[in-house]
Amino acid sequence: MTNAEWDGLLSLPVTMAETPLGRVEHVSVGDGEALLALHGGMGGRDQGLILARAVLAEWTGRRVIAPSRPGYLGTPQASGATPEAQADLYAALLDALGVERAVVAAVSAGGPSAVQFALRHPGRCRALILVSCCTGPLAVPETLRRRLSLMRWFARFGWLSALMRRRIERDPAGTASRAIPDPVTRSNTLSHPVAGSLMKALQRSPFVELGRRLPGTLNDLDQFERMAALRFDEIAVPLLAIHGTGDRVVPFAHGERGRLATDGELMAVEGGEHVVVFTHLDAIRERVAGFLDRPGI
Repeated sequence: MTNAEWDGLLSLPVTMAETPLGRVEHVSVGDGEALLALHGGMGGRDQGLILARAVLAEWTGRRVIAPSRPGYLGTPQASGATPEAQADLYAALLDALGVERAVVAAVSAGGPSAVQFALRHPGRCRALILVSCCTGPLAVPETLRRRLSLMRWFARFGWLSALMRRRIERDPAGTASRAIPDPVTRSNTLSHPVAGSLMKALQRSPFVELGRRLPGTLNDLDQFERMAALRFDEIAVPLLAIHGTGDRVVPFAHGERGRLATDGELMAVEGGEHVVVFTHLDAIRERVAGFLDRPGI
């Protein structure tokens, strides 16, 4: 897929599905086996597309469905606050789109609802791919709380968001330094023909309609602090967990739980940070392709 084709994906028309459980904003592209792509914190359907673009080397024969989770962009928080409610909402969205089953891929804060989908709707879930995902209680660092308070100010004054977006566009390496502290890895990632453009798109995206991404983010953090560890031993669908051993946002132990599933496997990326899907994109794509080629998926 060329950069022009990728830019076209991000500008696809956004559709609102009306389901018995609430409204769901989403983008659907392609034909074939469905992949439901669930974004993380400060995200939305645009970041779901970024996730799908990162993990899938080849889109031919696949339909990618990228919803905005409740509290993000056009999907109201009332459509589902808990991971369980969000999982049921995904099933209702698939019903509305006429999709019987889907592979589910999730990143970071999208993890709890993705796991709940596999637990609550196993007949609708072909397989589960978890990238740097939260899978149990997660204490929120005070530094992150302070950063989100600052984001509220950016959201209140649109020119501040625009200023941040321009700063990110001028200095993507400086922006990426917190997520990728190693300068060699950072340079290699940003110069990669695919990973670089995806990383830059991810860095810009929170500052587009920032105020409509904050409610879902704050709800996610509240949910993470009070939820119990997810029951991976009850997951019956094929599962691939991908997690960096050096993840400072969601500790590696969250990824290790993937091996507790009946048919679970773990791709441990030595020294990988929370954005391992970009820093190790080629290796992850190869592993995902092999996983999806397994009989029965």
